[in-house]
Amino acid sequence: MRCKEVVCGEVDVMNCLSPSILAADFMKLGEQIALTEQSGAQYLHFDVMDGCFVPNISFGMPVLASVRKGTGMMLDVHLMVKEPARFIPDVADCGADIITVHAEACTDLNATVDLIKERELLAGVALNPATPISQLSYILPKIDMVLIMTVSPGMGGQKLIPYTLDKVRDLKALIAQKGLKTDIEVDGGINFKTLDKVLEAGANIIVAGSAIFSGDIEENTKRMLEMMK
Repeated sequence: MRCKEVVCGEVDVMNCLSPSILAADFMKLGEQIALTEQSGAQYLHFDVMDGCFVPNISFGMPVLASVRKGTGMMLDVHLMVKEPARFIPDVADCGADIITVHAEACTDLNATVDLIKERELLAGVALNPATPISQLSYILPKIDMVLIMTVSPGMGGQKLIPYTLDKVRDLKALIAQKGLKTDIEVDGGINFKTLDKVLEAGANIIVAGSAIFSGDIEENTKRMLEMMK
């Protein structure tokens, strides 16, 4: 599969940028996605919110299917929903490359990850800021990516919570201890001032929303990618 040919974890210390369309102008969504792709972004972050697991509602399958038709980037789908297993078949059918679910939202995390793997997609698990990484110790060898939320999920424009950097460091050490190549994604409050901090902590997939889509999208994307080298 295309996603497995370019997944960051299979390349030694390759950093990837995943612009979050939650911060885009939806009147110009296709145009703005194209600008990030043309400027070198490898992933596209797609937040699905249900109004239950998080207080807001975002977008769903019709938008995802439409975006899939217009981009060759990796579609990085983050399900901020209760019992995400219900949505995995539809998300897969709409063209996701990576599906990330919250450990806190799953009654049976192992079975939920299996559903993603059955579709031959990359499986990610997200942890809220206060959720310890110990929850993933046993399932870590089975997943492709861990998403460390560096803010509370569900709202854009928040400031990065400092202690989440320690979580990234601890996760990086655990991955090394187990001899794995699991990607570490961070999401929330990532901008040109905080980028170096999350990279130094060990993250290699960077979700950025306002930092990319506020102002000159091409310039912001290229600048962030340059900083990530």
